[in-house]
Amino acid sequence: MYGHLPVTTLARLFLSNMMSMADRLTPQAAERMTSVAIDLVAASLAERLSMETPKALSGTLTVQRAKAYALANLGKPELDTSQVAAAVGISMRQLQTLFRERGSNVTAWIWQRRLEQAAQRLSDPACLHLQLGELAYGCGFASQSHFSRRFRDQYGLSPRDYRHTAFARAAEAGGAVRIV
Repeated sequence: MYGHLPVTTLARLFLSNMMSMADRLTPQAAERMTSVAIDLVAASLAERLSMETPKALSGTLTVQRAKAYALANLGKPELDTSQVAAAVGISMRQLQTLFRERGSNVTAWIWQRRLEQAAQRLSDPACLHLQLGELAYGCGFASQSHFSRRFRDQYGLSPRDYRHTAFARAAEAGGAVRIV
């Protein structure tokens, strides 16, 4: 696949010729030729790497910064793609493109994290005192009905039933938790 590349071809021919002449070279000439061979091999590797198109590291870092910002601000109902893009210093369109290149969607990713956070809190005994509306608002949902609808779509249970099921499992496993 890479054998036709100019520097690769040159490196292959040079090494082949050097091998056939190895017994006739003086130690100084052999040392110079070895140095040239190493440079050609390095240039050949660079030529190959330049042909591959890995995802840009800067794009990956930008997505990671965007995710970190979103995670730190999940509890804010006004958190949206434009706010995340502004926080990392790129356009909304560019942020959407970076997420899409990585098989995701910014808005869907944010909602998924909010739902995961809500599920975690619903099954956490330390959050048992939170009313469902309070929990929903704390996870960035603007209304309890919107939260309940999205939660049921994701987990197949209402938030209340999810909480009861989680604590029933915990009780069966030996933890005594009283559900209010």
